[in-house]
This record gives sequence, C-alpha cells and structure tokens, in this order.
Amino acid sequence: MKNITPNKSQLYYEIKNLIENSKQKVAVSVNAEITLLYWHVGKKIKEEILRNKRADYGKHIVESLASQLQTDYGRGWSKRQLHHCLRFAEVFPDVEIVHALRTQLSWTHLRYVIAIDDELKRSFYIEMCKQEKWSTRVLQERINSMLYERTAISKKPEETIKRDLELLKTEQKLNPDLVFRDPYFLDFLGLSDSYCEKDLENAILIELQKFIIELGNDFAFLARQKRITIDNRDYKIDLLFYHRRLKALIAIDLKIGEFEAGYKGQMELYLNYLNKYETVEGEKSPIGLILCAGKNSEHIELMQLNKSNIRVAEYLTILPPKKVLQEKLHRAVEIAHNKIKSE
Repeated sequence: MKNITPNKSQLYYEIKNLIENSKQKVAVSVNAEITLLYWHVGKKIKEEILRNKRADYGKHIVESLASQLQTDYGRGWSKRQLHHCLRFAEVFPDVEIVHALRTQLSWTHLRYVIAIDDELKRSFYIEMCKQEKWSTRVLQERINSMLYERTAISKKPEETIKRDLELLKTEQKLNPDLVFRDPYFLDFLGLSDSYCEKDLENAILIELQKFIIELGNDFAFLARQKRITIDNRDYKIDLLFYHRRLKALIAIDLKIGEFEAGYKGQMELYLNYLNKYETVEGEKSPIGLILCAGKNSEHIELMQLNKSNIRVAEYLTILPPKKVLQEKLHRAVEIAHNKIKSE
C-alpha cells in the first residue's frame, strides 16, 4: 500500500506532461492558422483597394468591412485589426515567408514587427526574437529601447547587415556585432551623481539579473574581480562572463570616466591571459568589453579597436528624454553610414 501514492503521483505527472505538451501544440497550431487567416484577409483587402484606384476608397472599404464583420464575428474584427491585416500583407507579400514565420512567432509578435518601416531593422528583430525566444513583452521592450540602433550591426554597410542576418537565419551563426551594444542602459542601478568604480561594480552585482538582461540572453556570469597572475604581479578583471552561443569568455572592465588609450593595453593583457590559460577546447578567443561613462570616437578609430576583440561602449545610469536619446542614436547610425559611403 505504501507504493500506491508515489505510483499515482508519477502517473499524474506523466499524464500532466502529455496534456501540457498537447495544449502547447494546439496553441501553436491555432496561432499558425489564425496568422495565415489574417494574411489572407489583408491580401484580399489590398487587392480590392488596388482594383479601385480612388484615393478615398481604402479608408471607406476598411470602415465598411469592419462594421459588417464586427456584427457577425465580434469586436476582434475592428477597423484597427483590419489595418494590421493589410499591413501584414504589404510587409510580407510572399505567402511562403508567412508560412515560415507563423509557427515561430505569434500574431502579437508579428504585429509589433510589421509596424517597423525599415526592412533591415525589422529583419533584425524577427531573427533575434526567433533565436532568443523573446516573449511579446520582451520584444516590445527591445524595440522601445532601440536595441537595433544600439548594436554595432546597425552601423555596418547594408550588405554586411543582410549577410549576417541571413547567416543567423539559415545557419544560426551569431556575429558579435549582433550581441554587443552601445550605449548600455544601466538606469536600474540607482546610482547617484557621484560614485566610484567599486560602487558601480557593487550595484551591478546587486542587480545582476537586470544587468544580464541588458547584456543579452546568452550571457552567463562567472566571476567578479577575477584574479590573474602574470610575472608574479596580480591583476583583477572586474567582471567575467561567458557567452554560450558565441562560445567565448567575455571580460568586462568598468570605468567611471571617459575612455583612455591605456585601457586598450590593459584589456589586451587580460584577453591574452584568458586565451592562454582559461580558454578550453572548442571555445573561441575571449572578447573584451570596456564600459565607460563616455568615449571619443576618434580615439576608437585611430586605435583600430574595430579590428580587435575589444569593444568599447558607453553606459548610461540616467536616461535622457526619449526624444533626445532617439536623435542621438539615429545620428550615430547616420554618421557611420555616411562614413562608409565616403570611403
């Protein structure tokens, strides 16, 4: 009799898993079918609008159709929903693309990405969302925080962006330019106007989970003040992480002032040590991230850090107004693209 309860318990959990797995499959299947329905609805509306070439006809047909559909099928077929369907068909005119996306992203995911006008930016969020399995909430947060504009990839030539996104899509090859950001938003640390590097490090460790979320999904924390000894001299790496998909150690150096030329040599020493003594078989060369309160772009350019495994990024403990931040990031992307064109 003593074994009855454990057996029943085991049976319950096995059946529970079967039910949950089945529910998940049904949810994916339903989402896929609904997503395809929305695309077909959008395609029909688009064809009808194009067939009648009056400028005001599109608005009229959407309003009229929404009114009729809501009468028969409820509020889910509002004018706004029909505009989403129309936009969906316009952004993805090829149904084969829709077939591929509908089992990987929910309709809510797709609704967020079709609102993005820039095709490359839209592709970035789609592929990163698929690879890192973002929830709809996380996707919205990433878009609102201008993640794309903060990545190095956004400042690359258009063909480079397309190639790297295609490699991510077809071969799951992740370029570090898709991972590292500039600037990093550390407003959650709650730091005052005056703080030292130790305060910054302690605040990061207290809010480690939020810090990792800002770094990205695949970062795993390994150590703080990682001690290394070279020629009987001790050095300490502020923070040491590992990136699972890049398969590389990530050394982070925290600085409270602007970037200085000497930081490069210090980081090179750390990376060479890690490469020699800490890297295991199958891992790639370590990557260094120097987080500074500010930086001079000409220093970075002249030191050719873009050709090394060292990244330099600003961090913001207090975010400026959203409009100011948007203008700053857009300007940085524009400057980078103009420089590429002039070369």
